[in-house]
Amino acid sequence: MGTKEVFRPTISCLLLLFCVGCKCLASELEATQTATLKVDASSQLARKIPDTLFGMFFEEINHAGAGGIWAELVSNRGFEAGGLHTPSNIDPWSIIGDDSSVFVATDRTSCFSRNIIALRMEVLCDDCPAGGVGIYNPGFWGMNIEDGKTYNLVMYVKSAEAAELTVSLASSDGLQKLASATVPWTKVEQKFIAKGTNRTSRLQITSNKKGVVWLDQVSLMPSDTFKGHGFRKELISMLLDLKPRFLRFPGGCFVEGDWLRNAFRWRESIGPWEERPGHFGDVWHYWTDDGLGYYEFLQLSEDLGAAPIWVFNNGISHNDEVSTAAIAPFVKDVLDSLEFARGTANSTWGSVRAAMGHPEPFPVKYVAIGNEDCGKKYYLGNYLKFYNAIREAYPDIQMISNCDGSSKPLDHPADLYDFHVYTDSKTLFNMKGTFDRTSRTGPKAFVSEYAVWRSDAGRGSLLASLAEAAFLTGLEKNSDIVQMASYAPLFVNDNDQTWNPDAIVFNSWQQYGTPSYWMQKLFRESSGAMIHPATISSSYSGSLAASAITWQEDSGNSFLRVKIVNFGSDKVNLTISVTGLQASINALGSNATVLTSSNVMDENSFSNPNKVVPVTSQLGNAAEQMQVTLAAHSFSSFELALAQSKLVAEM
Repeated sequence: MGTKEVFRPTISCLLLLFCVGCKCLASELEATQTATLKVDASSQLARKIPDTLFGMFFEEINHAGAGGIWAELVSNRGFEAGGLHTPSNIDPWSIIGDDSSVFVATDRTSCFSRNIIALRMEVLCDDCPAGGVGIYNPGFWGMNIEDGKTYNLVMYVKSAEAAELTVSLASSDGLQKLASATVPWTKVEQKFIAKGTNRTSRLQITSNKKGVVWLDQVSLMPSDTFKGHGFRKELISMLLDLKPRFLRFPGGCFVEGDWLRNAFRWRESIGPWEERPGHFGDVWHYWTDDGLGYYEFLQLSEDLGAAPIWVFNNGISHNDEVSTAAIAPFVKDVLDSLEFARGTANSTWGSVRAAMGHPEPFPVKYVAIGNEDCGKKYYLGNYLKFYNAIREAYPDIQMISNCDGSSKPLDHPADLYDFHVYTDSKTLFNMKGTFDRTSRTGPKAFVSEYAVWRSDAGRGSLLASLAEAAFLTGLEKNSDIVQMASYAPLFVNDNDQTWNPDAIVFNSWQQYGTPSYWMQKLFRESSGAMIHPATISSSYSGSLAASAITWQEDSGNSFLRVKIVNFGSDKVNLTISVTGLQASINALGSNATVLTSSNVMDENSFSNPNKVVPVTSQLGNAAEQMQVTLAAHSFSSFELALAQSKLVAEM
């Protein structure tokens, strides 16, 4: 017994040591892989990437525009959101006082023929409470009012007698007054200079005088919008950092509507803002005043230096369709929209654009005929009507079909075709070769909506961005057939998370980029660059994706950029071998940028907006033959400065 008792622990100990040793050995094997990436940078095999490859898709979803990039602070400014039948819901307007002191209801007495609803406010009290009674508007989940900044108020007031109204910017409970003014009867234009900061402010309109006043089209805009064009500076700045080559707008499903009666109508979104009727976006379930309209989208494209891509409704919604026999008025409507954008200042619709402040035409050269409508009953017939009419009137415009031509030829003429993909990260990673076998003849591909979605996307995970980066390297390689690509959706207001994930998250005063936003920054120089063959050799190659480009800064400095995604859980010792360069590599100007994190599901947030962002360091060993280490679950970009760029800079 004694011998057995001594012997057993010894065996157990030996077995334990052996198992631990095996585990350590296995862990070491799992932790490090090896791979070689060969890049042929010779001019013979290089190919130019289209100037338009990477851009943006903006859809009015998640309050991306209303309560987002459009800086209007008042929600439901014209009281139209409750519909044409009165009395109606005035949400989010609320009453200050009670039913013994003030009576508020909508009626149809507006001076604007296209939006006839106004608000009638009757002050009932002879001895009103201190501060008066009336109404207030909290904006889009609170107005961000900042100390020292100026805000421009415009509102319309009608009264049988002189109205004594006080308009205030106040805290959400109405106790803190940030600015106020007493206004006369008429159209009111008033500047407010805030005397404090409150992130959840509201606009109050009150009176102490008994009587009746009508209010309509109440607008409050910060004075410091981007270029004075009405856009939030900080959000536009994030767009500019991506250097988009095109802007696809205004949707998406927003263009179609669940029903045609709620589809986006360009005519109703132009002209003076006070006269725009607005509409209910029934797909994403909120009202828009359409202050951000067709003209503003064209202006935004110009401000971003991006080619406008106008997605128009082709007589089809999610639930109803216009037959091809009856589509002619819709075709004329689209031709009018193109004249508005491209016509001379003397043309019928070009003159409307000129009157809005832009006498020069907007260079609309791309249009999408519908959105995700391929296969619907009247799509092909309607498509051909639009196609033929536009081709005759504007031969240079490139037309985009909703039908996917990546795996089989289209049965109708098109210059480009739409390709949309929302899927899990593993599937999208494996789709990096999607266009490898696509025919090189016929229309080009427009990957106008791509993203990792649902199960492993979270609100924007590192894992999602890695799969997307791998997919984009495949688009770069196939850019002889892929003309354009854009992530979707672009924006989400943190208070309306209808669709996750998105590239940029914001509220009334903060914003941050998700890992998918930062991933796109590493592709922003690809448009117009030269793509070079890049080949991976490794038993681990199924977890890797890479591409190589040469590009040139405006200053003339040139770079070879090698991008590689490690989608696996092992780190990789990578040998990069470059041949065919016409210039030597300058290590002093070279760097490495890595997007990674400790957990593959890590996300950014308002409390930690930089948890997953690219980190750049000098690449001291930059050379035509060099060794680098790829972290597990990472996206790395190696920027190799070419010596000729230094010479150019010194000339």
